[in-house]
Amino acid sequence: MAGQLPDGEAVPADGALPDGTALTGRGFGVYVHVPFCASRCGYCDFNTYTAAELGGGASRDQYADTVLAELALARRIVKPARVDTVFFGGGTPTLLDPDDLGRILDAIDRTWGLAGDAEVTTEANPESVTPQSLGRLRKAGFTRVSLGMQSAALGVLQVLDRRHTPGRARAAALEARDAGFDHVNLDLIYGTPGESGDDFAASLAAAVGAGVDHVSAYALIVEDGTRLATRMRRGELAYPSDDVAADRYLAAEAALDAAGFSWYEVSNWATSADARCRHNLLYWTGGDWWGLGPGAHSHVGGVRWWNVKHPSSYASRLAAGVSPGHGREILTDADRHVEDVMLRLRLASGISLASLDAGGRAAAVQKVAEGLLEEHDGRVVLTLRGRLLADAVVRDLLP
Repeated sequence: MAGQLPDGEAVPADGALPDGTALTGRGFGVYVHVPFCASRCGYCDFNTYTAAELGGGASRDQYADTVLAELALARRIVKPARVDTVFFGGGTPTLLDPDDLGRILDAIDRTWGLAGDAEVTTEANPESVTPQSLGRLRKAGFTRVSLGMQSAALGVLQVLDRRHTPGRARAAALEARDAGFDHVNLDLIYGTPGESGDDFAASLAAAVGAGVDHVSAYALIVEDGTRLATRMRRGELAYPSDDVAADRYLAAEAALDAAGFSWYEVSNWATSADARCRHNLLYWTGGDWWGLGPGAHSHVGGVRWWNVKHPSSYASRLAAGVSPGHGREILTDADRHVEDVMLRLRLASGISLASLDAGGRAAAVQKVAEGLLEEHDGRVVLTLRGRLLADAVVRDLLP
């Protein structure tokens, strides 16, 4: 389970936003958090719960109705022109029946209206879907599926406490294509203790061979409180190596580039502009979104808030007709600038030099000289070496 949420300022009982809050006009998305998992992976600190962890007061069977109650509250607060993207994440959304997921999606459409070309994604574990369930999801209006592959090496999957077999992710991706999904993503994790270079090369080859049009690849992060962190403290597993992570990233770039993928964000590659995850791009470019579900975060016009974390608290608040919001913050112009630089610099489109202050522009010129950035038509973009050091480059460009 995730760590404690920040307090922030109190959210009003009716969830109302501060006077004068306006949508940014940069797109509107809906995130739906489904906090259920069949088992907990050793590296996971997300706000998710197995049946044993869930406790009383929350029900998977009633979860869709609870989300619809928050949606009814949201309808009174924001009125976007349309919904551009919807993303069901977790947890494992596909532990819910496809009819429940479809019912939530239909309610979002009836509440705000889905754009004609709306991107609708669900995350899924490879073992949580079948050809039949994928067909039902596609029929319900889902256009994109993101599968948690992580690795094609059995030993790596075992260290991560993943339940699927090495070949299942590829098979699920093929099943999704057969079901008619427009876009399919596979998530990879690299740098797991015991993973060899050959293991990761095989994972990349399996992902490409699955015929997907999007791959995400992330370095393993060891979070406090997870089973993996405990095993490392005990000396049972080695801690991840930054040098190994860099080697794996370079291997990912080489393999994916050779297969026709292009990076568009530091950890994300797609075969075309249409294959890019528009929902994540909305996050990265300062759009607005409403997050439904326990622990879900939202952002509208510079106001960011987050819901209570536990599903039972979430359900009880909504049953009482009260906003599930736990806290919120109102971003200053300076806050928004910092976040804009942090997120946009990670994109292949980079950022405009004009958006930086004098110190940031001077730092950018220095980073170009060091080979970490390249400049094109007044914009700076990370080089391949710069992507390996993206966090450090961002820090130097900020006030």
